[in-house]
Amino acid sequence: MQVVSVDIGGTHARFAIAQVDGGRVVSLGEPVTQKTSEHASLQTAWQAFGEQHGAPLPRAAAIAVASPIGGEIIKLTNNPWIIRPALVKERLDVDDFILINDFGAIGHAVAQVGPADFLHLCGPDEPLPDHGSITVCGPGTGLGVAQVLRVPGGYHVIETEGGHMDFAPLDGLEDSILKRLRKTFTRVSVERICSGPGIVGIYETLAEIEGRAVQRLDDKTIWAMALDGSDSLALAALDRFCLALGAVAGDLALAHGPHGVVIAGGLGLRLKDKLVNSGFEQRFTAKGRFQTLMRSIPVKLITHPQPGLFGAAAAFAQRHAQ
Repeated sequence: MQVVSVDIGGTHARFAIAQVDGGRVVSLGEPVTQKTSEHASLQTAWQAFGEQHGAPLPRAAAIAVASPIGGEIIKLTNNPWIIRPALVKERLDVDDFILINDFGAIGHAVAQVGPADFLHLCGPDEPLPDHGSITVCGPGTGLGVAQVLRVPGGYHVIETEGGHMDFAPLDGLEDSILKRLRKTFTRVSVERICSGPGIVGIYETLAEIEGRAVQRLDDKTIWAMALDGSDSLALAALDRFCLALGAVAGDLALAHGPHGVVIAGGLGLRLKDKLVNSGFEQRFTAKGRFQTLMRSIPVKLITHPQPGLFGAAAAFAQRHAQ
């Protein structure tokens, strides 16, 4: 059957038509990306996608949202849209739908895509295990976290809000980052550092340490300078970001007891060439008495171009498997 797959983040909403059968995704159509800031609601963005599609949309929807799922109203974490599950069928004119956390959807993608959709980062260069727990985390507008539990004959996805754990600094420089962020945030979560916007606080702290005038630059500008190497301070902030991400991924691995770790998220994919040559691995494995264990965990980067859309469709397929 066909289903409209939707992936709603803090900045963009993506739509595609997916074909599902037998609990799996058979195909995923060409995605359409819309800026959430240009639409008042999911309904108006859905209608815009329908107009662009040029044909009646399937009467089923698989919707991944950057928010915890539950309750009468879903308020997206980094997006002003509000979704009322009780009204989805009426507002979108569908007969069936599922709502899933965005990183829950990524978890489904991790479980269903093939080995060619992963890039090896560190640890044993071997495929992800076909049994046991896999930690999935990744930076984007926020920091998403999920678990995939592979069992005989299938898998389960556990949605979490692990990105909102407290940030734990590991050296004097990170103490300074935490001190600076505490002036703005009463509680500093790992998402305040290990996300797209998080590089701003890192960059401004480094400038302050060096006695430079702190420029008020947005995260997109800093990332651009870091990735093209045009600004040494931005490049240093990128290095520090990779260190922090490695530490957080390692902490999550300890908490989940996984047999594999997958880095995801739009920013994770942009960093694929940087992570391999950064301090990510050193921080991931630097867990004291558990260093040997950490070195035994394969760590991958999912490279599928639309894991959120694929994963939302996969979640729908799994729930409706015959």
